[in-house]
Amino acid sequence: MTRRQFLGRLTAGLMASSTLAYNVSGQSLRRPNVIIFYTDDQGSVDLGCYGSKDLQTPNIDRLARQGVRFTQFYAGSSVCSPSRAALLTGRTPHRAGLPTNAESRPELFGREKGLPDSQLTIAEWFKQHGYRTGHFGKWHLGTEPGPNGHGFEESFGFLGGCIDKFSHYNYGGNSWGVPPQWHDLYHNGEQVWESGIHMGDLIVRESNRFIREHQNESFFLYAAFGTPHYPLQPYDRFLQTFAHLPEPRRAYAALMATVDAQIGEIVDQINALGLRQQTLIIFQSDQGHSTEARANYGGGSAGPYRGAKASLFEGGIRIPAIASMPGTIPENEVRAQFCTGSDWFPTAVDLCGLPQPAVDIDGTSILEVLTSSKAEDPHTSWHWQLGEQWAVRDGKWKLLMNARDTSDGHNRNKTLPGPFLVDLETDPGEQINLAETHPDIVSNLMDLHQTWVKARRQK
Repeated sequence: MTRRQFLGRLTAGLMASSTLAYNVSGQSLRRPNVIIFYTDDQGSVDLGCYGSKDLQTPNIDRLARQGVRFTQFYAGSSVCSPSRAALLTGRTPHRAGLPTNAESRPELFGREKGLPDSQLTIAEWFKQHGYRTGHFGKWHLGTEPGPNGHGFEESFGFLGGCIDKFSHYNYGGNSWGVPPQWHDLYHNGEQVWESGIHMGDLIVRESNRFIREHQNESFFLYAAFGTPHYPLQPYDRFLQTFAHLPEPRRAYAALMATVDAQIGEIVDQINALGLRQQTLIIFQSDQGHSTEARANYGGGSAGPYRGAKASLFEGGIRIPAIASMPGTIPENEVRAQFCTGSDWFPTAVDLCGLPQPAVDIDGTSILEVLTSSKAEDPHTSWHWQLGEQWAVRDGKWKLLMNARDTSDGHNRNKTLPGPFLVDLETDPGEQINLAETHPDIVSNLMDLHQTWVKARRQK
Protein backbone atom coordinates (compact mmCIF):
# COMPACT_ATOMS: atom_id res chain seq x y z
CA MET A 1 0.00 0.00 0.00
CA THR A 2 1.37 3.40 -0.95
CA ARG A 3 1.42 6.40 1.39
CA ARG A 4 -1.35 8.02 -0.69
CA GLN A 5 -3.54 4.90 -0.36
CA PHE A 6 -2.83 4.73 3.35
CA LEU A 7 -3.81 8.34 3.97
CA GLY A 8 -6.91 7.82 1.85
CA ARG A 9 -7.94 4.91 4.04
CA LEU A 10 -7.23 6.98 7.14
CA THR A 11 -9.49 9.80 5.90
CA ALA A 12 -12.24 7.33 5.07
CA GLY A 13 -11.96 5.80 8.52
CA LEU A 14 -12.26 9.17 10.22
CA MET A 15 -15.28 10.08 8.10
CA ALA A 16 -16.95 6.84 9.16
CA SER A 17 -16.26 7.43 12.85
CA SER A 18 -19.12 8.47 15.10
CA THR A 19 -16.74 10.90 16.82
CA LEU A 20 -16.02 12.88 13.68
CA ALA A 21 -14.95 16.42 14.57
CA TYR A 22 -14.22 19.63 12.68
CA ASN A 23 -12.07 22.64 13.33
CA VAL A 24 -13.43 26.06 14.27
CA SER A 25 -14.24 26.93 10.67
CA GLY A 26 -16.05 23.61 10.19
CA GLN A 27 -14.06 22.90 7.01
CA SER A 28 -11.58 20.14 7.80
CA LEU A 29 -11.52 16.81 9.55
CA ARG A 30 -10.08 16.57 13.02
CA ARG A 31 -6.61 15.03 12.91
CA PRO A 32 -5.85 11.77 14.74
CA ASN A 33 -4.71 11.79 18.36
CA VAL A 34 -1.32 10.33 19.29
CA ILE A 35 -0.41 8.56 22.54
CA ILE A 36 3.09 7.26 23.29
CA PHE A 37 3.44 4.79 26.14
CA TYR A 38 7.09 4.55 27.21
CA THR A 39 8.15 1.90 29.71
CA ASP A 40 11.49 1.92 31.50
CA ASP A 41 14.12 -0.85 31.65
CA GLN A 42 11.89 -3.50 30.06
CA GLY A 43 13.50 -6.65 28.68
CA SER A 44 13.55 -7.40 24.96
CA VAL A 45 11.00 -10.23 25.19
CA ASP A 46 9.13 -9.33 28.38
CA LEU A 47 5.54 -9.37 27.17
CA GLY A 48 3.08 -12.17 26.58
CA CYS A 49 2.90 -11.21 22.92
CA TYR A 50 6.69 -11.62 22.69
CA GLY A 51 6.52 -15.16 24.02
CA SER A 52 6.88 -14.72 27.77
CA LYS A 53 5.19 -17.58 29.64
CA ASP A 54 5.53 -16.32 33.22
CA LEU A 55 4.38 -12.69 32.85
CA GLN A 56 0.83 -11.35 32.70
CA THR A 57 0.49 -8.37 30.35
CA PRO A 58 -3.04 -8.63 28.88
CA ASN A 59 -3.49 -4.93 28.14
CA ILE A 60 -0.27 -4.44 26.20
CA ASP A 61 -0.88 -7.79 24.48
CA ARG A 62 -4.27 -6.42 23.43
CA LEU A 63 -2.52 -3.48 21.75
CA ALA A 64 -0.43 -5.99 19.79
CA ARG A 65 -3.55 -7.89 18.72
CA GLN A 66 -5.08 -4.61 17.62
CA GLY A 67 -1.97 -3.47 15.78
CA VAL A 68 1.53 -4.25 14.58
CA ARG A 69 4.31 -5.72 16.71
CA PHE A 70 8.00 -5.27 15.79
CA THR A 71 10.77 -7.85 16.19
CA GLN A 72 13.75 -5.75 15.03
CA PHE A 73 13.03 -2.47 16.73
CA TYR A 74 15.88 -0.51 18.31
CA ALA A 75 16.18 2.14 21.01
CA GLY A 76 18.37 5.17 20.40
CA SER A 77 20.61 4.13 23.29
CA SER A 78 20.82 1.60 26.10
CA VAL A 79 20.36 4.14 28.90
CA CYS A 80 17.44 6.42 29.68
CA SER A 81 18.14 10.03 28.65
CA PRO A 82 19.69 9.42 25.21
CA SER A 83 16.90 7.00 24.34
CA ARG A 84 14.27 9.63 25.23
CA ALA A 85 16.13 12.32 23.31
CA ALA A 86 16.08 10.09 20.22
CA LEU A 87 12.35 9.47 20.62
CA LEU A 88 11.36 13.11 21.03
CA THR A 89 13.68 14.65 18.42
CA GLY A 90 13.85 11.89 15.79
CA ARG A 91 17.64 12.20 15.91
CA THR A 92 20.42 10.00 17.22
CA PRO A 93 21.33 11.06 20.78
CA HIS A 94 24.61 12.70 19.78
CA ARG A 95 22.91 14.82 17.16
CA ALA A 96 20.16 15.60 19.66
CA GLY A 97 22.83 16.93 22.02
CA LEU A 98 22.33 14.39 24.81
CA PRO A 99 24.64 11.38 24.33
CA THR A 100 24.57 10.30 27.98
CA ASN A 101 22.25 10.48 30.97
CA ALA A 102 21.14 13.86 32.27
CA GLU A 103 20.35 14.47 35.92
CA SER A 104 17.53 16.38 37.56
CA ARG A 105 20.06 18.35 39.63
CA PRO A 106 22.69 19.50 37.10
CA GLU A 107 24.06 22.14 39.47
CA LEU A 108 25.01 19.32 41.81
CA PHE A 109 26.02 16.56 39.43
CA GLY A 110 27.84 18.68 36.88
CA ARG A 111 26.59 16.73 33.88
CA GLU A 112 24.69 17.86 30.80
CA LYS A 113 21.85 20.16 31.72
CA GLY A 114 19.62 18.23 29.40
CA LEU A 115 18.09 18.30 25.95
CA PRO A 116 19.25 21.57 24.34
CA ASP A 117 16.65 24.26 23.86
CA SER A 118 17.62 24.41 20.18
CA GLN A 119 16.31 20.90 19.50
CA LEU A 120 12.87 20.59 17.89
CA THR A 121 10.72 17.96 19.60
CA ILE A 122 7.69 16.07 18.38
CA ALA A 123 5.63 17.86 21.04
CA GLU A 124 6.69 21.28 19.75
CA TRP A 125 5.83 20.30 16.18
CA PHE A 126 2.39 18.98 17.07
CA LYS A 127 1.71 22.02 19.26
CA GLN A 128 2.62 24.33 16.38
CA HIS A 129 -0.02 22.53 14.31
CA GLY A 130 -2.87 22.95 16.75
CA TYR A 131 -2.51 19.90 18.99
CA ARG A 132 -2.90 19.97 22.76
CA THR A 133 0.23 18.40 24.23
CA GLY A 134 0.76 16.67 27.55
CA HIS A 135 3.63 14.88 29.30
CA PHE A 136 2.92 12.66 32.30
CA GLY A 137 5.53 10.67 34.20
CA LYS A 138 9.29 10.49 33.80
CA TRP A 139 11.24 13.23 32.03
CA HIS A 140 15.00 12.68 32.62
CA LEU A 141 16.00 15.17 29.94
CA GLY A 142 17.24 17.89 32.26
CA THR A 143 15.67 20.81 34.05
CA GLU A 144 16.57 23.51 31.54
CA PRO A 145 14.23 24.18 29.86
CA GLY A 146 12.26 21.13 31.03
CA PRO A 147 9.06 19.63 29.54
CA ASN A 148 7.14 22.90 29.25
CA GLY A 149 10.03 24.43 27.36
CA HIS A 150 10.07 21.57 24.89
CA GLY A 151 6.52 21.81 23.59
CA PHE A 152 4.38 20.32 26.34
CA GLU A 153 1.54 22.61 27.36
CA GLU A 154 1.08 20.51 30.45
CA SER A 155 3.55 18.36 32.37
CA PHE A 156 3.06 16.33 35.54
CA GLY A 157 5.83 14.05 36.71
CA PHE A 158 9.41 13.73 37.88
CA LEU A 159 12.46 15.28 36.27
CA GLY A 160 15.14 12.78 37.28
CA GLY A 161 15.86 9.18 36.41
CA CYS A 162 13.82 7.52 39.13
CA ILE A 163 11.97 8.21 42.35
CA ASP A 164 10.40 6.26 45.16
CA LYS A 165 7.02 5.45 43.67
CA PHE A 166 5.09 6.40 46.82
CA SER A 167 7.03 9.23 48.49
CA HIS A 168 8.25 10.67 45.17
CA TYR A 169 11.70 11.34 46.58
CA ASN A 170 14.91 10.76 44.67
CA TYR A 171 17.45 8.96 46.84
CA GLY A 172 20.36 9.44 44.45
CA GLY A 173 22.66 11.59 46.59
CA ASN A 174 26.07 10.78 47.99
CA SER A 175 28.49 12.07 50.60
CA TRP A 176 30.30 14.59 48.36
CA GLY A 177 28.14 17.60 48.94
CA VAL A 178 25.01 16.23 47.27
CA PRO A 179 21.88 16.09 49.43
CA PRO A 180 21.03 12.45 50.20
CA GLN A 181 17.47 12.88 48.90
CA TRP A 182 15.16 15.41 47.30
CA HIS A 183 11.52 15.58 46.41
CA ASP A 184 10.99 15.31 42.65
CA LEU A 185 7.35 15.74 41.61
CA TYR A 186 6.25 18.74 39.55
CA HIS A 187 3.22 20.12 37.75
CA ASN A 188 4.24 22.61 35.08
CA GLY A 189 7.46 23.38 36.90
CA GLU A 190 5.85 23.86 40.32
CA GLN A 191 6.55 21.32 43.04
CA VAL A 192 3.50 19.32 44.15
CA TRP A 193 2.99 16.78 46.94
CA GLU A 194 1.04 13.55 46.45
CA SER A 195 2.66 11.27 49.04
CA GLY A 196 1.22 7.77 49.30
CA ILE A 197 -0.10 7.52 45.73
CA HIS A 198 1.74 5.18 43.36
CA MET A 199 3.51 7.21 40.65
CA GLY A 200 1.91 5.07 37.97
CA ASP A 201 -1.53 5.85 39.37
CA LEU A 202 -0.73 9.55 39.16
CA ILE A 203 0.24 9.11 35.51
CA VAL A 204 -3.09 7.36 34.88
CA ARG A 205 -5.07 10.01 36.75
CA GLU A 206 -3.46 12.96 34.99
CA SER A 207 -3.44 11.31 31.55
CA ASN A 208 -7.12 10.43 31.78
CA ARG A 209 -7.99 13.93 32.97
CA PHE A 210 -6.06 15.40 30.04
CA ILE A 211 -7.85 13.08 27.61
CA ARG A 212 -11.27 13.97 29.00
CA GLU A 213 -10.56 17.69 28.89
CA HIS A 214 -9.36 17.55 25.27
CA GLN A 215 -11.58 14.77 23.91
CA ASN A 216 -13.04 17.16 21.33
CA GLU A 217 -9.60 18.37 20.19
CA SER A 218 -6.62 16.66 18.64
CA PHE A 219 -4.04 15.81 21.29
CA PHE A 220 -0.53 14.39 21.66
CA LEU A 221 0.07 12.57 24.95
CA TYR A 222 3.40 11.19 26.18
CA ALA A 223 2.92 8.83 29.14
CA ALA A 224 6.39 7.85 30.36
CA PHE A 225 6.13 5.21 33.06
CA GLY A 226 9.15 4.74 35.34
CA THR A 227 8.46 1.00 35.46
CA PRO A 228 9.83 -1.69 35.62
CA HIS A 229 12.79 0.57 36.54
CA TYR A 230 13.90 0.33 40.17
CA PRO A 231 12.87 0.93 42.94
CA LEU A 232 10.97 -2.34 42.80
CA GLN A 233 7.54 -1.20 44.03
CA PRO A 234 4.67 -3.01 42.30
CA TYR A 235 1.10 -3.39 43.48
CA ASP A 236 0.99 -5.76 46.46
CA ARG A 237 -1.64 -7.93 44.81
CA PHE A 238 0.74 -8.79 41.99
CA LEU A 239 3.45 -9.86 44.41
CA GLN A 240 0.93 -12.45 45.56
CA THR A 241 0.12 -13.40 41.97
CA PHE A 242 3.76 -14.18 41.26
CA ALA A 243 4.67 -15.66 44.64
CA HIS A 244 5.69 -18.87 42.87
CA LEU A 245 8.51 -17.15 41.00
CA PRO A 246 12.00 -16.75 42.47
CA GLU A 247 13.44 -13.29 43.04
CA PRO A 248 14.30 -11.11 41.25
CA ARG A 249 11.87 -12.38 38.58
CA ARG A 250 8.97 -12.22 41.04
CA ALA A 251 9.28 -8.48 41.70
CA TYR A 252 9.96 -7.78 38.02
CA ALA A 253 6.87 -9.77 36.95
CA ALA A 254 4.77 -7.86 39.48
CA LEU A 255 6.13 -4.56 38.15
CA MET A 256 5.27 -5.55 34.58
CA ALA A 257 1.75 -6.51 35.65
CA THR A 258 1.45 -3.17 37.45
CA VAL A 259 2.43 -1.02 34.47
CA ASP A 260 0.29 -3.18 32.19
CA ALA A 261 -2.75 -2.53 34.37
CA GLN A 262 -2.01 1.20 34.41
CA ILE A 263 -1.67 1.37 30.63
CA GLY A 264 -4.92 -0.57 30.38
CA GLU A 265 -6.74 2.11 32.40
CA ILE A 266 -5.71 4.80 29.91
CA VAL A 267 -6.69 2.70 26.91
CA ASP A 268 -10.03 1.96 28.58
CA GLN A 269 -10.60 5.72 28.90
CA ILE A 270 -9.92 6.16 25.18
CA ASN A 271 -12.40 3.38 24.41
CA ALA A 272 -15.06 4.77 26.74
CA LEU A 273 -14.89 8.16 25.00
CA GLY A 274 -15.21 6.58 21.56
CA LEU A 275 -11.77 7.79 20.49
CA ARG A 276 -10.01 4.49 19.81
CA GLN A 277 -10.23 4.53 16.02
CA GLN A 278 -9.06 8.14 15.98
CA THR A 279 -6.04 7.49 18.18
CA LEU A 280 -2.63 6.21 17.19
CA ILE A 281 -1.15 4.37 20.19
CA ILE A 282 2.59 3.71 20.22
CA PHE A 283 4.23 1.47 22.81
CA GLN A 284 7.96 1.13 23.37
CA SER A 285 10.53 0.41 26.07
CA ASP A 286 13.37 2.90 26.44
CA GLN A 287 16.04 0.18 26.51
CA GLY A 288 16.71 -3.32 27.79
CA HIS A 289 16.21 -4.60 31.33
CA SER A 290 18.45 -3.56 34.20
CA THR A 291 20.93 -5.90 35.87
CA GLU A 292 22.11 -3.23 38.32
CA ALA A 293 22.38 -3.93 42.03
CA ARG A 294 19.45 -1.56 42.65
CA ALA A 295 17.36 -3.83 40.42
CA ASN A 296 18.39 -6.87 42.48
CA TYR A 297 20.81 -7.80 39.67
CA GLY A 298 18.12 -8.53 37.13
CA GLY A 299 14.67 -9.97 36.79
CA GLY A 300 14.05 -9.00 33.19
CA SER A 301 14.84 -11.10 30.16
CA ALA A 302 16.53 -10.44 26.83
CA GLY A 303 15.52 -13.89 25.62
CA PRO A 304 18.04 -15.08 23.01
CA TYR A 305 19.93 -11.79 22.99
CA ARG A 306 23.16 -10.91 24.73
CA GLY A 307 23.48 -7.91 27.03
CA ALA A 308 21.09 -5.69 28.96
CA LYS A 309 20.76 -2.03 29.92
CA ALA A 310 23.99 -0.02 29.39
CA SER A 311 25.20 -2.50 26.75
CA LEU A 312 25.16 -2.09 22.98
CA PHE A 313 24.70 -5.80 22.48
CA GLU A 314 21.18 -6.58 21.26
CA GLY A 315 19.78 -7.11 24.77
CA GLY A 316 20.49 -3.47 25.58
CA ILE A 317 18.99 -1.89 22.47
CA ARG A 318 16.56 -4.34 20.79
CA ILE A 319 13.25 -3.63 22.45
CA PRO A 320 9.53 -4.41 22.33
CA ALA A 321 7.52 -1.94 20.23
CA ILE A 322 3.90 -1.83 19.06
CA ALA A 323 1.76 0.55 16.99
CA SER A 324 -2.04 0.34 17.06
CA MET A 325 -4.87 2.25 15.41
CA PRO A 326 -7.83 -0.03 14.59
CA GLY A 327 -9.33 0.64 11.19
CA THR A 328 -6.16 2.30 9.96
CA ILE A 329 -3.19 0.11 10.91
CA PRO A 330 -3.44 -3.65 10.24
CA GLU A 331 -4.25 -5.77 13.28
CA ASN A 332 -2.49 -8.77 14.84
CA GLU A 333 0.49 -8.57 12.50
CA VAL A 334 4.25 -8.75 13.01
CA ARG A 335 6.98 -6.72 11.31
CA ALA A 336 10.60 -7.84 11.02
CA GLN A 337 11.92 -4.68 9.37
CA PHE A 338 14.79 -2.76 10.97
CA CYS A 339 13.20 0.27 12.69
CA THR A 340 14.17 2.65 15.49
CA GLY A 341 12.65 4.88 18.15
CA SER A 342 13.71 7.90 16.09
CA ASP A 343 11.18 6.83 13.44
CA TRP A 344 8.09 7.61 15.54
CA PHE A 345 8.40 11.38 15.09
CA PRO A 346 8.22 11.39 11.27
CA THR A 347 5.76 8.49 11.27
CA ALA A 348 3.25 10.19 13.57
CA VAL A 349 3.63 13.42 11.60
CA ASP A 350 2.97 11.51 8.37
CA LEU A 351 -0.02 9.59 9.71
CA CYS A 352 -1.61 12.75 11.09
CA GLY A 353 -1.22 14.58 7.78
CA LEU A 354 1.14 17.24 9.09
CA PRO A 355 4.07 18.61 7.05
CA GLN A 356 7.44 17.12 7.91
CA PRO A 357 9.68 19.58 9.78
CA ALA A 358 12.45 21.26 7.81
CA VAL A 359 15.09 20.24 10.38
CA ASP A 360 17.42 17.38 9.54
CA ILE A 361 16.38 14.29 11.49
CA ASP A 362 17.69 10.72 11.37
CA GLY A 363 14.42 8.86 11.68
CA THR A 364 12.16 8.14 8.74
CA SER A 365 8.44 7.54 8.37
CA ILE A 366 7.59 3.85 8.62
CA LEU A 367 3.99 4.12 7.40
CA GLU A 368 4.71 1.67 4.60
CA VAL A 369 6.18 -0.79 7.11
CA LEU A 370 3.06 -0.48 9.25
CA THR A 371 0.84 -1.33 6.30
CA SER A 372 2.91 -4.08 4.68
CA SER A 373 5.17 -6.85 5.92
CA LYS A 374 6.81 -6.75 2.49
CA ALA A 375 7.89 -3.12 2.71
CA GLU A 376 11.62 -2.49 2.48
CA ASP A 377 13.65 -1.85 5.62
CA PRO A 378 13.58 1.90 6.28
CA HIS A 379 17.25 1.80 7.31
CA THR A 380 20.26 0.10 5.85
CA SER A 381 22.53 1.21 8.70
CA TRP A 382 22.36 2.77 12.16
CA HIS A 383 24.83 3.94 14.80
CA TRP A 384 24.98 3.90 18.59
CA GLN A 385 27.57 5.36 20.94
CA LEU A 386 27.64 5.34 24.73
CA GLY A 387 30.84 6.54 26.31
CA GLU A 388 33.70 4.49 24.86
CA GLN A 389 31.31 1.88 23.47
CA TRP A 390 30.05 2.17 19.95
CA ALA A 391 28.22 -0.03 17.50
CA VAL A 392 27.15 0.17 13.88
CA ARG A 393 24.71 -2.08 12.10
CA ASP A 394 24.71 -2.32 8.32
CA GLY A 395 22.31 -4.90 6.95
CA LYS A 396 22.98 -8.21 8.66
CA TRP A 397 26.38 -7.11 9.94
CA LYS A 398 26.97 -5.44 13.27
CA LEU A 399 30.30 -4.21 14.59
CA LEU A 400 30.87 -3.32 18.25
CA MET A 401 33.92 -1.63 19.75
CA ASN A 402 34.74 -1.70 23.46
CA ALA A 403 31.55 -3.71 23.86
CA ARG A 404 30.20 -3.92 27.40
CA ASP A 405 28.37 -7.12 28.31
CA THR A 406 25.93 -6.43 31.18
CA SER A 407 24.10 -9.77 30.97
CA ASP A 408 25.50 -10.76 34.37
CA GLY A 409 24.51 -8.16 36.93
CA HIS A 410 27.40 -9.16 39.19
CA ASN A 411 29.90 -8.48 36.41
CA ARG A 412 28.52 -5.36 34.72
CA ASN A 413 31.94 -3.86 34.07
CA LYS A 414 32.99 -6.62 31.70
CA THR A 415 34.31 -4.98 28.54
CA LEU A 416 35.40 -6.85 25.43
CA PRO A 417 38.37 -5.01 23.90
CA GLY A 418 38.84 -4.73 20.18
CA PRO A 419 36.34 -5.17 17.36
CA PHE A 420 33.47 -7.64 17.78
CA LEU A 421 31.80 -8.49 14.46
CA VAL A 422 28.49 -10.32 14.31
CA ASP A 423 26.31 -11.76 11.56
CA LEU A 424 22.86 -11.12 13.06
CA GLU A 425 21.11 -13.41 10.60
CA THR A 426 23.01 -16.49 11.76
CA ASP A 427 23.96 -15.34 15.27
CA PRO A 428 21.31 -13.00 16.76
CA GLY A 429 22.64 -13.91 20.22
CA GLU A 430 26.02 -12.34 19.31
CA GLN A 431 28.14 -15.19 20.61
CA ILE A 432 30.60 -15.59 17.72
CA ASN A 433 33.15 -12.90 16.93
CA LEU A 434 33.87 -12.95 13.19
CA ALA A 435 36.31 -10.03 13.20
CA GLU A 436 39.38 -12.11 12.42
CA THR A 437 37.73 -14.02 9.58
CA HIS A 438 36.19 -10.92 7.95
CA PRO A 439 38.74 -8.11 8.32
CA ASP A 440 37.42 -6.41 5.19
CA ILE A 441 33.94 -6.06 6.69
CA VAL A 442 35.43 -4.75 9.94
CA SER A 443 37.37 -2.14 7.98
CA ASN A 444 34.31 -1.10 5.98
CA LEU A 445 32.14 -0.74 9.09
CA MET A 446 34.84 1.23 10.90
CA ASP A 447 35.00 3.60 7.95
CA LEU A 448 31.21 3.86 7.91
CA HIS A 449 31.16 4.76 11.59
CA GLN A 450 33.96 7.30 11.30
CA THR A 451 32.10 8.96 8.42
CA TRP A 452 29.02 9.15 10.66
CA VAL A 453 31.08 10.65 13.51
CA LYS A 454 32.46 13.37 11.21
CA ALA A 455 29.04 14.16 9.78
CA ARG A 456 27.58 14.32 13.26
CA ARG A 457 30.13 16.95 14.30
CA GLN A 458 29.31 19.11 11.30
CA LYS A 459 25.54 19.31 11.95
